[in-house]
Amino acid sequence: MKKFLVALFSVGAVLSSAVFANLDNPGGIGGLESLRGNTNLEETRPADAFKDFPKDQIVEDSFVYQPPLIPHSIRNYEVSLNANKCLACHSWKNAKQSGATKISVTHYVNRQDAVLADVSPRRYFCLQCHVPQTDAKPLVENEFQSVDSLK
Repeated sequence: MKKFLVALFSVGAVLSSAVFANLDNPGGIGGLESLRGNTNLEETRPADAFKDFPKDQIVEDSFVYQPPLIPHSIRNYEVSLNANKCLACHSWKNAKQSGATKISVTHYVNRQDAVLADVSPRRYFCLQCHVPQTDAKPLVENEFQSVDSLK
């Protein structure tokens, strides 16, 4: 008898939660609101247009210790555990041949401050810090102003 009552109670709890879910969200699964707009989960939103990347245009840094921006398109660049397309041009070994900027010596130092012969694993995934420069509209309002000088 106890098992029957527990089963009956469980079924009642599931049904009542379904009823309350429909009251809170009539008409289905519902939508998702993000910084890019409102989207119903049942629909597929069209992809945003590709950003226009200015070719070989260097933008000044906005703040001290800002990682340099990437002045070219990185479409189809693979940066994974097995390959790093950035190092094909920017490593110390290849920079002179390709005419690219060498990566900083800090990228060859590990957490124990030992200088390595190759890029440190913590600096290997370039796109964690470096992003392509573009004139994209900001997703959120930003009133950042860089300092004129350091005192």
